[in-house]
Amino acid sequence: MARAGLSAASVVEEAARVSDEEGYAQLTLAAVAKRLGVTVPSLYKHVAGLDGLRSGLRVRAAREFAEVLGRAVLGRSGPDALRSMARAYRDYARRHPGRYAALQQAPAPDDPEGQAAAQSVLEVIIAALRGFDLPEEAVIDAIRATRSALHGFVALEADGGFGLPQDVDHSFDVMVEMFVRAFRTWNADRERTVS
Repeated sequence: MARAGLSAASVVEEAARVSDEEGYAQLTLAAVAKRLGVTVPSLYKHVAGLDGLRSGLRVRAAREFAEVLGRAVLGRSGPDALRSMARAYRDYARRHPGRYAALQQAPAPDDPEGQAAAQSVLEVIIAALRGFDLPEEAVIDAIRATRSALHGFVALEADGGFGLPQDVDHSFDVMVEMFVRAFRTWNADRERTVS
């Protein structure tokens, strides 16, 4: 039942499709093997078990996500960069729910490829925030707040958590504008708080 041309990349690509179509929680070696028309043991030549498959998917998804967000930010700064990145973030989570779910687990400290891929996502978020001239010590807080809000929104949206009769797109735009305003006034607010 072996298939010619099988590689680590093709196995991870199929894992991405399985996770998007069936859900990240349903990603198993058996599901990928079935879709590829091979036996589970043949996958072990290309990935180190389920953990290796999930790790490969995280790396692939992080690289793809960084590329998507990077294109959204390219040529923009400040509020425009943040707005564009936020829309791209939400769109990616909607289009690729399984890949997006894979991104939510931090790579292991001893996984340099995973660490580098995750860092590439953070660098795009930092680039989107750079135009707000945040103090260096505030950047990590700003990244965490931005990611938390965006993730919370897309997770609630995916789970059907927005049942009120208000336009969800409008609510998303309002949330992003709240961050734009907060980041625009960060330094002034900080000076008032410290004084």
